[in-house]
Amino acid sequence: MLGLSALGAVHTAIALIAVFCGFAMTLRFGRIGTDLPLGKAYVACTALACLTSLGIFMHGGFNAAHSLALMTLVVLGVAVAASRSKDASRIAIYVETLGFSTTLFFHLIPALNETFTRFPADAPLFTGPDDPRLQRVIGFMFLAYALGIALQVRHIRKTPSPLRRSWPA
Repeated sequence: MLGLSALGAVHTAIALIAVFCGFAMTLRFGRIGTDLPLGKAYVACTALACLTSLGIFMHGGFNAAHSLALMTLVVLGVAVAASRSKDASRIAIYVETLGFSTTLFFHLIPALNETFTRFPADAPLFTGPDDPRLQRVIGFMFLAYALGIALQVRHIRKTPSPLRRSWPA
């Protein structure tokens, strides 16, 4: 299937679930958090996607994609630790929210590369991760990410302390 190994197909399915959960929570609640089932699914699928990606060596040995997976696991761990912080300190909320948003952005980098170097099947849009057009798209996604975290920071700053960890209905 489009040059995917069995592990690659499983990895892709898990990553798609994570991205769906992450965007659903971000669009619905303005952030990703572990206190709702969708957030727990995001964390679990993101961790699994990172772990399964470490076994994929389609482009040779250990490469930048593997490094990104390890970086994602570290940021995910920090965000989960912040989410478990018993105090509702403002800094923990920032770390949790921005950490999860960063992992969602990290998902998009290989997703764009792997998707559009395969589609459309007869003439893929990009030739690989070094394609300047792909770099521009990733740059645009980074700007969207930066805007999103600016909005999240603004929201945290404006939210009264007792309500910071609650979810809007």
